[in-house]
Amino acid sequence: MPAKPVPTYQPNPTIAVLLVNLGTPDAPTVPAVRQYLRQFLYDTRVIEVPKLVWAIILNLFILTTRPKRVAHAYASVWDDDSPLRQIAYMQADLLQQRLDQQDFGVPVKVELAMTYGKPALTDALHNLKAQGIERVVVLPAYPQYSASTTAAVFDVIAKYGLKARDLPALSFVKDYYNHPLYIAALADSVRRYQAEHGQAQKLLFSFHGIPKPYADKGDPYPERCKITAHAVAAKLGLTDEQWAYSFQSRFGLQEWVKPYTDELLTEWGKANLASVQILSPAFSADCLETLEELAVENKNTFQENGGGEYGYIPALNTDPMHIDLFTALVLPHVQAWATT
Repeated sequence: MPAKPVPTYQPNPTIAVLLVNLGTPDAPTVPAVRQYLRQFLYDTRVIEVPKLVWAIILNLFILTTRPKRVAHAYASVWDDDSPLRQIAYMQADLLQQRLDQQDFGVPVKVELAMTYGKPALTDALHNLKAQGIERVVVLPAYPQYSASTTAAVFDVIAKYGLKARDLPALSFVKDYYNHPLYIAALADSVRRYQAEHGQAQKLLFSFHGIPKPYADKGDPYPERCKITAHAVAAKLGLTDEQWAYSFQSRFGLQEWVKPYTDELLTEWGKANLASVQILSPAFSADCLETLEELAVENKNTFQENGGGEYGYIPALNTDPMHIDLFTALVLPHVQAWATT
């Protein structure tokens, strides 16, 4: 009796690491920004309003007015591409180099993906599947978990899974708001900036905000931001009078978590504060909200109200300590799979 044929299918032994960020328009133009905002603001993780009501508001009002202003803002920070996408690609390349230095016994491939816009997370998952890669580590580049950001990454993956016949094995990094390497990297970035520019009277940690009802329903994001700020301030040896935290980027009419960055800077300006330095630990890469809103718009708010010197401390971006952190976050996941 002839032997039964041995199955020939062999899955690709490669382990993939998906580095995921929020996203960006394809160009600093009104049509491109409108397309991006439509995808972003339709997400119920981002806007928790009944869908029919929100569809009317979004299409009749927001998407007819907001894209022009946002496109102008993007144009002010745009190079050959958006700063966020440029930096994210460099981060992925550097993380790939770090992982290539390890001997896992199997290849490890780093891919960049975005929740909104390109390179799309869904496309990345399809591409990995087409290559036969069945083990995927997902690293959302959000230091502080929020349902409006990190959970939105999980949602995209879950929706992909609804239509996929053969799902990959997934490992998910939730966040790293109090990771020692993250705190050390932030503190070091402040020290390096102050070594060149001097120490300001106040150091302000400005985090992207979320609506207060989201936090009231249990989103842990604001508390994680406070823990990050306290940990970095302690690492720097600052007194309570030397630093503060706040939340920026409000949108719409509802109340957001407080204190608000623009209101705090207005207050400090009116008090004739001599100098302030500001950083935004919620962002792993500089983008519109840091390069235009924090570095320019809020500087004007502070100084037009009587404040003195104002300095923006860049995001960690491609700082070697930042890549050390990314490596440390994915290493246990990769090692666990590489040894099984």
